[in-house]
Amino acid sequence: MIKITEQPSPHRSLEKKSVEEITALINMENARVANAIERSLPQLNKLIHVVVEKLKAGGRMFYLGAGSGGRLSVLDVIELPTTFGIKKGVFNSILAGGIEHLAEAREEMEDNYMEGWERLVAAGINKKDIVIGISASGTTPFVLGALEACKKNNIATGCIVSNLDSPIAEQSDCPVEVITGPEFLTGSTRMKCGTAQKMIFDMISTTVMIRLGRVEDNMMVNVMLINKKITDRAVKMLMQKAKISSYNDAKNILLEHGSVKKALDHLENK
Repeated sequence: MIKITEQPSPHRSLEKKSVEEITALINMENARVANAIERSLPQLNKLIHVVVEKLKAGGRMFYLGAGSGGRLSVLDVIELPTTFGIKKGVFNSILAGGIEHLAEAREEMEDNYMEGWERLVAAGINKKDIVIGISASGTTPFVLGALEACKKNNIATGCIVSNLDSPIAEQSDCPVEVITGPEFLTGSTRMKCGTAQKMIFDMISTTVMIRLGRVEDNMMVNVMLINKKITDRAVKMLMQKAKISSYNDAKNILLEHGSVKKALDHLENK
């Protein structure tokens, strides 16, 4: 296996370059990310189909990772209950070292081969669930050990990696290999690899929520009314979908039922 993510950056003598030169080069490298994801879409689509099937059958999804990718997965999971009104625990993230240490770079924890599986067991992992390992290198022991144990226990797995033919991909039912190439700073996978991971998390969670009926048209009809901005957005959504001309009337109906979806269901059944 060749670790493309560890190959030398094609950009040299960075300390001699101007701000304008550096940002232009970083932006040029970032532009490669979307094309890399496009090449991996068939793999990603296969993974998403399995996630949808598992969640429709009452299962859960677990991201499992370390470093930048693991932390980015936590941020994705945190936003889903508010955005789509789903119960906490449907989407989950297991971070090497624990989510309580999210703001700390506890990179040494990624070398713990058994911790990932132990954390999954503590979360009650079972055959209804699916685990998605996140590892730019495709070799992270924290992720690899967990996916090997999942395979032995007939638990569905996927992964998001940035090298071809990695051990983690080999242990995955649905590997997603996003080859973004050498980083701008040699080995700094928080850059292009991290950008690709964030984009893929958005694609997985948004597509799954749409397929599970948590979106109507292009609207977040199940969004939780947690602040004035979101409530205002929801009121306008309800006005548009229910053809209500009065802002105050729409707001009163919305607050009575707690979400645009529930308000629409009530109005349709009146």
